[in-house]
Amino acid sequence: MENKAFSGRVTFANMPKELDVAKRAKVIEWLKTEVLDQVSRLFKALWEGSTSRIGDSLASLMMSSYILGRRLGIPFKDLDALLIEKLRKHKSEGHQLEDWYQDISALEDHMRKR
Repeated sequence: MENKAFSGRVTFANMPKELDVAKRAKVIEWLKTEVLDQVSRLFKALWEGSTSRIGDSLASLMMSSYILGRRLGIPFKDLDALLIEKLRKHKSEGHQLEDWYQDISALEDHMRKR
């Protein structure tokens, strides 16, 4: 006798709640390791002085961070807004990078133009 409630094919819509929660937790843990791996790759690229690998590692770190935030319930747009808010705070508090190089203002301008 065939079970009509379960077709044998698991999709997001009919996935048992326990499996969905476990899958989400596993993805979050995997993304956390991706962030750490990219930091490690960045440090190695800095040590080697490879400009292309530095850029690749930074891009991968940013990508993993955005996706981790999304998996944790923070939409990309909200993460951008939080970043701009943090930049404003650092700028108003006289962050050293702002005082020396105006990096905070430059990044804030870049974020606003996106």
